[in-house]
Amino acid sequence: MLAMGVQKNTDKVNLLDTVPVPCSHVLTEWEGECAVLVLPRFKQKWMQRWLLPKSVSSYIRVELEEHGTAVWQLIDGKRTVGEIIVLLSPHFNGEENYASRVTTYLMRMQRDGIIRLITPIKQLSLE
Repeated sequence: MLAMGVQKNTDKVNLLDTVPVPCSHVLTEWEGECAVLVLPRFKQKWMQRWLLPKSVSSYIRVELEEHGTAVWQLIDGKRTVGEIIVLLSPHFNGEENYASRVTTYLMRMQRDGIIRLITPIKQLSLE
C-alpha cells in the first residue's frame, strides 16, 4: 500500500514518480472551457490589510489556456506526473516534446505555489 509523504532532501526522487497536489488556497473558476486559478495576493490577512491598496483586488486570477487547463484537470492528488503525461498524449497529438513541456509547466506551478509535488513512499506492512 502507498502512503503520501515527503522524503528526506538527500534522497533522489524521479519527478515522474511524484504526485502533484493542488494547494488548498487555490480556487478554480471556469470561463468557457478554460480554467481560471484564483489565488490570494497575500496569504496573511494583515499583509492584505496593510499592504494592498483598496483599489486592487486581494486575489490574482491566472487564466489557463487549452493545454494548461488539460494539465490542471488531471491534477487530482492521486495521479503521478508520469501518469498525467501518458493521459495527455492524445491531447498533444503525439507532439514530440510535450512531456518536457508538461514537466516544466508542473515545476513552474510548484515554484509559484499553485501545486505541491508529493513523493509516494511505500508503507511497511506490520504483519
